[in-house]
Amino acid sequence: MRDREVLVRFRPSGAETYVLPGTRLVEAAAEAGVLIDVPCGGEGICGNCRVIVVAGAGEPTAAEREWLSEEELQRGWRLACQTAITEPTEVEIPHAGRAEPQILVHSNAPARASDDPPVWKRYVELPPPTRGDDAPDAIRLERALGVGPLEVPLAVLRGLSGRLREDGFRGTAVVAGTADQATRGTRPITARLVDFEAGNTETDAFAVAFDIGTTTLVGELLDLGTGTQWAVQSRVNPQTRFGDDVLSRILHARQVGTGLTELQEAIRSALDEMIGQLCLQAGTARERIYEVSIAGNTTMQQLLCGVDPSPLGEVPFVPAGGRSLTCRVTDLGLHIHPEAGAYVMPVIGGFVGGDTVAGLLATELAESDGPALFVDIGTNGEIALLTDGQLTAASTAAGPAFEGARISCGMRGSTGAIEKVVVDGRVRINVIGDVPPAGICGSGLIDVAAELLRHGVLTPEGRLHTPDQVAGDAPADLAQRIVMHEGQVSLLLATEDEGRDGRPVVLTQRDLRELQLATGAVRAGIAILLKRGGLKPTDIRHVLIGGGFGNFIRRSNAQRIGLLPTEIEHRRIRFMGNTSLAGARLAALSQTARRMAEQLARRTEHVDLSADPDFARMFAESMIFPEA
Repeated sequence: MRDREVLVRFRPSGAETYVLPGTRLVEAAAEAGVLIDVPCGGEGICGNCRVIVVAGAGEPTAAEREWLSEEELQRGWRLACQTAITEPTEVEIPHAGRAEPQILVHSNAPARASDDPPVWKRYVELPPPTRGDDAPDAIRLERALGVGPLEVPLAVLRGLSGRLREDGFRGTAVVAGTADQATRGTRPITARLVDFEAGNTETDAFAVAFDIGTTTLVGELLDLGTGTQWAVQSRVNPQTRFGDDVLSRILHARQVGTGLTELQEAIRSALDEMIGQLCLQAGTARERIYEVSIAGNTTMQQLLCGVDPSPLGEVPFVPAGGRSLTCRVTDLGLHIHPEAGAYVMPVIGGFVGGDTVAGLLATELAESDGPALFVDIGTNGEIALLTDGQLTAASTAAGPAFEGARISCGMRGSTGAIEKVVVDGRVRINVIGDVPPAGICGSGLIDVAAELLRHGVLTPEGRLHTPDQVAGDAPADLAQRIVMHEGQVSLLLATEDEGRDGRPVVLTQRDLRELQLATGAVRAGIAILLKRGGLKPTDIRHVLIGGGFGNFIRRSNAQRIGLLPTEIEHRRIRFMGNTSLAGARLAALSQTARRMAEQLARRTEHVDLSADPDFARMFAESMIFPEA
C-alpha cells in the first residue's frame, strides 16, 4: 500500500507539498518549487542552508548542533539539508537562504528590478503650450523625460495630442529605453514612446518571461518595477501532437505544405492563452504588459518566430539566426500592449539554443573558479563546459523520457505523478499532490532504475530480471512487484486498486530501454566535452544542473545510473531549477542581462557531437549502466 505522506508548507511563498516521512527538508523545498542554496551539496559541512522550522521541528542532528547555537535550535533553526520530515511541518525560509535568480550576472543580490529595464514608466506634468512656447507635443514630452531622441510610433502619435489635452498635460509615459540614463540626464541612443497613459500608472508595468521547451511551456508574469513574480503558468507544449522531438517537427515543417504555419500557430495560441491566464491570476490587464522575453532551444525559437527550421534537419544543422531577435510582439501574434516589444534569446549554434544561453546567464557558469559543467536535462540534453576561461557547448538528443514521454505510464511532474521511489526493505513511492498515482515522471524514473540496479534486479546492460530470476535475491516486496505485463517484464508500482481511475502504474522493459537511450546520450555528450578539454571527471569543481525537472532528481541516483559522472563528489553538484526560465526572466528585466547573453553566445564554441569520431563509440558504451 502507498505510504501516508506528510504536508510541508513554506513561508513566505505559501508553497506546499506532500513528501514521504524521512524526506530531507531541502528535497521537500525543491518539490514545492522553493530553491534553497546548498553549496556543500547537502553534506552539512557549510551551514548555509539555515531555515526556521516553525512547526514540526524534530531533534537536531550532530551537524546542526555544530553549526547552530542552542538558542537558535530552541527557536527552530535547522539546516535544510539535515532535517528530516516526520510530521506536518511549516518552514520559514530566511531571505539569505533563498537561491533566487539574479538580475545582473555579476551581482549577488536576489531578484529585483534592475537599473536598466527594457521598458519603464514615468509620471510627468508638462507645461501646456503658450504663444512663447509652441514646441511640438512629442518634443515637449521628450524634454520632460530627459531622453532623446524620442521615437514616437505613428499609432502612438495619432492619439498623443488628444490624450495630453484631455488630462491637462499630465499622465504617465511608457518608454522603451534606459531609465537609468534618463534619471541622470544623459541621452540614450534611442528611446521609444510605447504609450502615454492617463493618471499615474508608474506601479502598473509588467513583462512576461517564457521558457518554450520541446515538451513543456512555462511562463511567468513579472513586475518591471520590482522584479517580483506575480503569476506563473505551465502546460504541455501542444506541438507534441506533431511529434515529441524537434526532428519530427522539423520534418513536419518540411514535408507538409502548411506544416510551419501549423506548428507556429500551435505554440503561439498556447502562449497567448497562458498570458490570459497569467493576467487573470494576477488581476491585471493584457495592455499593462509591455515586454515579452523568450528562451527555448533553437528549433522551438524558430518555430515560434515562423522561421523555416529545415536547415536544422540536415547536416551540418545550421540555425537561421545567431544573435538575439527583437521585434514587436504583434509580429509573434501575441496579444498584450500593441506597441510592446519581444526579445528572443541568441543561440550558440546547431541545437544549442537560447535555453542554453539563458542557463549560462542564470548560473553564472562563466564566472566559476575552475573547471565547471552545466547540464540542462530535458528532451534535448544541453551541456556546457568551462575550462581555462573557454566555454564549449553541445546538444545531445536525450529524447523525451525524462519528461515522461515514450514511457508507458509516463507523465510530466504534476499532480498524480510518482516523483520519488525508495526501496528500503519494501517499495515506497511519493506522489505529487498526495493523490492516487496516475503515472511516473522523470525523477521517479531515475529513482526506480537506480534502486533496481542496487538490488540486482536490473543488469548493467539494462535487462530487467524475470519474476523467477529475482525470487529470493531481492526484498520480498520488490520481488513480488516484478510481473509480466502485456508480454513484457515489468515493475508494478501501483496496483489497479491503488492507481487513479482503476489503472495500474507499471514500468516496463521497454521503458527502461528509453531511459538507457536518454542517459547514454547525456553521458556521452559530457564525456566528449571533457575529452576535448583534456579533463577527467574528478577535475570538475562545479556541476550545475538545470532543466524543467533538474531540481528534483537525487544526486546519488543520477550518478548510479550514469546520468552524472560517478566520480564527482556530491557536494560539487548543485541543482539550479529551470535555468531557461531564469535566464528569460533576467532578460525581461535588464538590458545589461541581454548584452551579457549576447556575449556568452558569441564566446561559446559550439561542438557538433555527430562530427566527433568518438561519439558513436562513447554513446554505445554510455548506455551501459555503471557497475556498483
